[in-house]
Amino acid sequence: MSVAEPRRIVLFRHAKADWPQVTDHERPLAERGRKDAAVAGHRLTDTGIPIDLALCSTAVRTRETWKLAVQEFPQRPKTVYEERIYEASPGELIALLNETADDVHNLVMIGHNPGIQGLADIVSGQAEGDARERMHARGFPAAAFVVVSFDGSWKSLEPGAATLLDYWAPSE
Repeated sequence: MSVAEPRRIVLFRHAKADWPQVTDHERPLAERGRKDAAVAGHRLTDTGIPIDLALCSTAVRTRETWKLAVQEFPQRPKTVYEERIYEASPGELIALLNETADDVHNLVMIGHNPGIQGLADIVSGQAEGDARERMHARGFPAAAFVVVSFDGSWKSLEPGAATLLDYWAPSE
């Protein structure tokens, strides 16, 4: 694969979590979250993006979100559960993405706010259509995702380097 080909990243916030008496890291999905995760997975397949790699936070709610969403995929991509995504800042998430091997073309990152939304805002120097307006109007609710694209190697991903291609949230 040429590094001249555009790369796509799906930034996917975990679905709605429940609030039982457990640590934040151990919070499971709520019933609505389980439904929304499956719908988000179906919507992700509708984008037609063949995901090569999934980077998923180790938190219970992100793992459950991914498990339900990926069931909708025609092929399950390689999945790496990455503890550094949990509570990461946008800068820390960019640094993590910069470590991605150049043979990965399309990637999904399943994580948390405010990091995921902040990352979408920071890397998106441009936007197609009304994706940015919809994202800013709706915010980044549970189970929402964006698709961004950039040219170059993963090491070249930096603030403003990507184009926001798509935004989706439950009830969109």
